[in-house]
Parts: sequence; C-alpha cells; structure tokens
Amino acid sequence: MHLLQPQLEVTTSLLVSPYSTPVSALAPNQVQRSSWQKLTTEPEQVDWLILHFNHWFSHHNVTLVKGDFEPEYFPATFEQAARIQFAHGFFNSALHEISHWSIAGAQRRLLPDLGYWYAPDGRSTEQQALFEQVEIKPQAIEWLFATAFGRKFRVSLDNLTGDGGSGQHFKDDVFTQVQRYFSGEAKLPHDAAHFIYCICLCTRNRTPLQLDEFKREYLD
Repeated sequence: MHLLQPQLEVTTSLLVSPYSTPVSALAPNQVQRSSWQKLTTEPEQVDWLILHFNHWFSHHNVTLVKGDFEPEYFPATFEQAARIQFAHGFFNSALHEISHWSIAGAQRRLLPDLGYWYAPDGRSTEQQALFEQVEIKPQAIEWLFATAFGRKFRVSLDNLTGDGGSGQHFKDDVFTQVQRYFSGEAKLPHDAAHFIYCICLCTRNRTPLQLDEFKREYLD
C-alpha cells in the first residue's frame, strides 16, 4: 500500500518535518465551529476552510480571503498580513491558490502574485505550453488537497478563447507528478505536506492519502 509521505521539496523555506509542528497548532477543537462532515453547502465549506487555514498557518503571517474578482496574492506589509485572495468565493479556487503559495519559497512570498508572469486568456499555442509547464506541480498538489477533502478535482487549462488543445498531455503530466510525490521521486513542499496532514486530521480521521485514490481516468 502506497501512502503519501510528508517529504519535502527543496525551497528557500526551512526544511523541517511537518510532524514536528507543535500539537497545539494542529488541534482542531481550538478552531472548529462545526464538523466538516456536517457542512452541506459550498459557502459553509469555504468559511470552514478560511477559519482553519488561517489558524494552521498563522505562524507564516498569512491569511486566506475571499475575493470578488480574480485571484491575487498580496505580500505582507508592516500593517497587514500577507493575503491569498481566491476568486469569487469558490472552494476550488482557494485550493488552487493555496497550492501556488505552498510551492513558493520565502523570497517569492515577498512578491506580488508570488512573482508569476501571467498571460491572460487567449494565449497562443506556445504561450499555453509555457503556462501548462508552470501549472503541473500546483495542479498536482491541488488534486491532493481536493482528494483530502473528498472533493472532485478537474484540471484547468484556463485558455477558453485561445489554443488550449485537448489537455490530454497536461492531464498525463499532472497524473505523473502525483505519482512522483507518492514514490518520493519528487518532494512535497513542507507547507503542502502540513496542509494535507491537517486536512486529513479533520476530514479523514487522520487516514493519509493513498496512491490508489489517484487514477488517470479521474481527470477525464
């Protein structure tokens, strides 16, 4: 049986085991207003996610916030914590933006939008290929997050008016990246591993993610 292990990706962040986090920082009773299993609507689940993420990562001086428009990351200032703003209150958008933040190292977290260059919808074939290359790891990690929550994951080509292609190769790449995390060939960023651990603590009675929960046909 293959279990997802809390292995770390080399970034500018300190390399420590997520299980070294003090137990008090993980105790769900300190922040849970209602059990995840009892939530039936997306707004309720979004509020739960915001409450818990902001508690679990308070040591990073970062907050998860709902945005009215497009997602954006705002670095911390002297007056305000960093903000991970996700789009239109959508749960899946929140997971996607958290995945990007979890990959970014300490230096990129000082930059607006984590220093990403972004070409808008309507990208050419060449631009779309570059976009997909950057998106493989974030979307693989987003799939891990979504599965920990028991939610459906769909890859995003985000190029409705351009040349997005069929997306089959991109789906293959995302699936392969997830396999690499399970095998240990690729290391999960520390904050992604910590987030998955905290989610599973609250939603799966501590049961870790398993390789057989991720199949290529789930992406079609």
